[in-house]
Amino acid sequence: MTWSPCATFRPVRVIAIAVIVAFAALVVRFWHPLYLFTAFLQLDATNEATSVAALRERPVYVYRDTGGYDGQYYVQIAYHPLLRAPELATAVDSLAYRARRILVPALAWLLAAGRPDWIVHVYATLNLAFWLGLAAILWRVLAVSDARGLVGWFGILFSVGVLSSVRLALTDLPALVLVVAAIWSFEQARPRAAVGWLAAAALARETSLLAAPGLCRGPWSSLRTQLGNLTRVALAAAPLVAWLLYVRSRAAPDDGGVGNFTWPVVGLAEKWRDCLMAARHTEFPLLVWTTLLAVAGLTAQALFILRFPRPADPWWRLGAVYTLLLSFLGTPVWEGFPGAATRVLLPLNVACNVLALRRRAPLAWLLACNLTVFAGLLTLRDVPEPNEEMVTVRHWGAAGALRLGEGWFGQEHSSRHRWAWATSRGELVLLTWPRPTGMEARLVFPLRAFTTSSVRVLSRGREIWRGVLTPDLTQVQLPPLSVNDGRLELEIVSDTPGTPEALDPNARRLAFALYDPQISLTEKRPPKP
Repeated sequence: MTWSPCATFRPVRVIAIAVIVAFAALVVRFWHPLYLFTAFLQLDATNEATSVAALRERPVYVYRDTGGYDGQYYVQIAYHPLLRAPELATAVDSLAYRARRILVPALAWLLAAGRPDWIVHVYATLNLAFWLGLAAILWRVLAVSDARGLVGWFGILFSVGVLSSVRLALTDLPALVLVVAAIWSFEQARPRAAVGWLAAAALARETSLLAAPGLCRGPWSSLRTQLGNLTRVALAAAPLVAWLLYVRSRAAPDDGGVGNFTWPVVGLAEKWRDCLMAARHTEFPLLVWTTLLAVAGLTAQALFILRFPRPADPWWRLGAVYTLLLSFLGTPVWEGFPGAATRVLLPLNVACNVLALRRRAPLAWLLACNLTVFAGLLTLRDVPEPNEEMVTVRHWGAAGALRLGEGWFGQEHSSRHRWAWATSRGELVLLTWPRPTGMEARLVFPLRAFTTSSVRVLSRGREIWRGVLTPDLTQVQLPPLSVNDGRLELEIVSDTPGTPEALDPNARRLAFALYDPQISLTEKRPPKP
């Protein structure tokens, strides 16, 4: 028998590689030369001022026009995983509640070797590593070998719950990977490994303990068997219980999460009602309709579990427990587009796909259970772009960003150029990282005036360039400038007041415009003796 490349690189594997490459292409768009992947943390301006000092001292992407999310709190716990820092009390919205999910913050601290410069970046990218881990373990669990297997595999990896955890740097995806590893290990007759994986999953997200029935076995009438089941569950829960006792000793008690439950099916019914009403009158139809499909997918998953009961199968028991959880979820978990329920119920998604593929369920069921992918793809569609940043660079281990300060009308751009108009005075701020005192910056940028005028560039009140601008572009090259503590402030001042750009009384008054700035950063050389 001769070897053939086609035997190794079958179409299914080629498609799977293409899926992984597509995921990489989606997430790499969020990389920033200065902030790296910290846009995933969703740190907003409101919480920036109260964040832990180590986070404020490092370049982290801050959202100015949108609200923050939970990842910004978990990353701050990663700086103090033992919860001993008093600043956590004001930095984290609900410390006792967030600290329950200690595994991912602690893992970030360990992988970063406790180095403050690394912790934030390690935490921001952990979900990317767990996504790859999920892709690998699902490939074996689902036994992917044909188009149906690819549908299930892709449906989980690109579900809105999984991609939301990636996009917002949350703990849901890590917990899911550990739950899947636990059920898979138990199925492979490795109960000790299963207990360990589930214990770790519970430390990532406490609701992961609901997967414990998946680690139980029959016969259900045997007392010895039931004692073994209880022992496994107790061992899986023990680390979480011990950690919760420690959290209670370090942080004030918190009832966070109690309001997340309601009467059976009430929350789901309200979600259906809200989605259908929003679909009739909305300014964001794509967001609403993909959420509606996601809710339909979750409903299909619950119906599948109820329609095809298999109590002897650990995957069915996992799905059954999370179907029960689905029925009790309250408004806080369902509200929003798409809502946190899509992340909370991720184990149900996996269980349905495993069962549908193994029992060769009709394709309609498999497709219906994966309707959450449309909202998932939408999650990674929009990449944040700070309007105040004109240019960012990274080279030789240093990074810099040139920001617009006061006096500008905001950044404008075409397919080839970026520019910003100012009144008679505009501020520029150059931020660099790391923050050595021996950094030198060279700036080159074209300027043009609305009407011919004299313009000066100042640094620390000292004039470093002067020239006469016309409506044509004039190249400006500044002398090498020292950057102190990672920050350099410049002023561009026109001697001519701004001119209205139109006859409209509300028209902008323009003096000059800055175009396509360029930055180069070098280490300052000591003076020759």
